[in-house]
Amino acid sequence: MLHHVELWVPDLDRATGSWGWLLGSLGWTPYQNWPDGRSWRLGETYVVVERSPAMRRGDAGHDRMRPGLNHLAFYAPDRATADALTEAAPAHGWTLLFPDRHPYAGGPDHYAAYLENEDGFEAELVAQE
Repeated sequence: MLHHVELWVPDLDRATGSWGWLLGSLGWTPYQNWPDGRSWRLGETYVVVERSPAMRRGDAGHDRMRPGLNHLAFYAPDRATADALTEAAPAHGWTLLFPDRHPYAGGPDHYAAYLENEDGFEAELVAQE
């Protein structure tokens, strides 16, 4: 079982807006809150967004196409929920990736939405059958 994932972000308010909306919509609940970070929990697993004081500064932000984290994939309870979240996502800082192949960008048997937020982080919403 995964314990937690920590994402270092350049703008905590922006990350809290996009990740907080997405995770909350999927049933995750606020868990921790401190000046440089927030977290949400589902069961024993939690996701952290943090603007860490230890983060190296520079003009190179997160790039999902470089070595490192490409994306996080979450289950949506069903196709209707995945569709509703995909439709609402732009109002919360997310852009649909691969719109020409949506919702089968992962293949003909994989119903999912691939979203990217303003900081370049990708989240995949996989519809459970």
